[in-house]
Amino acid sequence: MRIRSVVLVLASCGFLFAQSEHAKRLVEAADVLKEVMETPDKGIPQDLLDKAECAVIVPSLKKGAFIFGAKYGRGFMSCRTGNAGWSAPGSVRVEGGSFGFQIGGSETDVIMLVMNERGAKRLLSSKFTLGGDASVAAGPVGRTASAETDAYMRAEILTWSRSRGVFAGISLQGATLRQDASANKDLYGHAYENKDIVVKGVKAPASAAKLLGLLNKYSSRK
Repeated sequence: MRIRSVVLVLASCGFLFAQSEHAKRLVEAADVLKEVMETPDKGIPQDLLDKAECAVIVPSLKKGAFIFGAKYGRGFMSCRTGNAGWSAPGSVRVEGGSFGFQIGGSETDVIMLVMNERGAKRLLSSKFTLGGDASVAAGPVGRTASAETDAYMRAEILTWSRSRGVFAGISLQGATLRQDASANKDLYGHAYENKDIVVKGVKAPASAAKLLGLLNKYSSRK
């Protein structure tokens, strides 16, 4: 009986640790967005952010994972809601594909903007491949950069990467993005699917307040 109690305590501690790690990652995702948007000359063009249906932020991907088939990292997605705000964040994993080595560095932050409803539907599915199930292109850099090119206007998803202070558009062709039900369970106490979080208006955890506040601050729809 005593052994069983110890096992239960250890299991509970493990759950709390996992939960705190996901909450910490939410804050890291918010920090990535804030730092990028506070560098106007090298940030995401404002008109693209204003037009985006959803945003995905994956902080601190490890360079050691730059091997085909490896898991690159875990992050979060949020989509526009009916009142022009942003939904509670759903958890995602990015796996496989090729980021390339033109940026380098030991850690890489990734931001993706989903530009239309079709791309949003892909994002809310359980799994899809960038460049396969959804068209993807490297996004332009600079808050005032022109985004009215055919490539940017046709792409369902635009992507950027930052490493060692260098921020640039980068293609994630072949990478797989899937929902992370275990992370959602840690954050929400239930293994929600990302579609349910967005469509059903699940209440965001307290740890998401900073990220959602920044999304609302830096993007708008007239």
